[in-house]
Amino acid sequence: MINRSMRILIIEDDIVDCNNFINSAKNRKDVEIIGITDSDIEGLKYVKSKHPDGIVLDLELNNSTSGNTDSLEFLSELKALNLDYEPIIIVTTHINSKRVYNILHRDGADIILYKNHPKYSADYVLNKFMSLREVSPQKTVEILKSELKDNEQKISDCISRELDLIGIPSKMVGRKYIHDAILYLIKNKESNINVIRYLTGKYKKSGNTITNGIQNAIIHAWNKTAVDDLLEYYRARVNPETGIPTPMEFIYYYVEKIEREI
Repeated sequence: MINRSMRILIIEDDIVDCNNFINSAKNRKDVEIIGITDSDIEGLKYVKSKHPDGIVLDLELNNSTSGNTDSLEFLSELKALNLDYEPIIIVTTHINSKRVYNILHRDGADIILYKNHPKYSADYVLNKFMSLREVSPQKTVEILKSELKDNEQKISDCISRELDLIGIPSKMVGRKYIHDAILYLIKNKESNINVIRYLTGKYKKSGNTITNGIQNAIIHAWNKTAVDDLLEYYRARVNPETGIPTPMEFIYYYVEKIEREI
């Protein structure tokens, strides 16, 4: 549940409408007007500096002193900012056109409110923000899912790059085990499940098979890769008896190395 007031940016060229929003917000505790401008260009600057939760966007800005006479391009320019969140956008307009409405919805408007509608008022618009805010956590969930997926891909790419540097071929099954072990340990720091047990469950192989596969990939690297490359890219303990790291030493070295890199 969100407890703080919702921060709203008003992009509107009608002074009466602006005053109505100000007066309406004064009587409420759930919204805060963080900026008012008659310019779509200035509105983008407000977004970058103030990070509003919601934006009232007047479609017709005929009286704008420093922006465009319409705000159709605002939504596409807002997308180009690549914000790490999605403000709720309510477009207000005197235009009653299905074609225009379709363009606005396509470009990211959440709701379009017709100013000539009998129910239209500043309070009505602000109430719409509050009702949309109730469903906005789902947007947040989707954003978080996307961010987690992107971060996992970033980690995966980093692991693959490190294994390439020491010459473990992608076709080796042991490399898959190593990759997934490192990824699992980075993503599940609090897990009580042993990494080998995790791999046995994922690949339906015995623990010995998994461990031998990892060991064979390490042996391959130490036999085939130039010593100078190994010394440069693997700077951890090597078992003095075998001349190579154990599977767990190897995996945990890269867990710590990649965590520092990301």
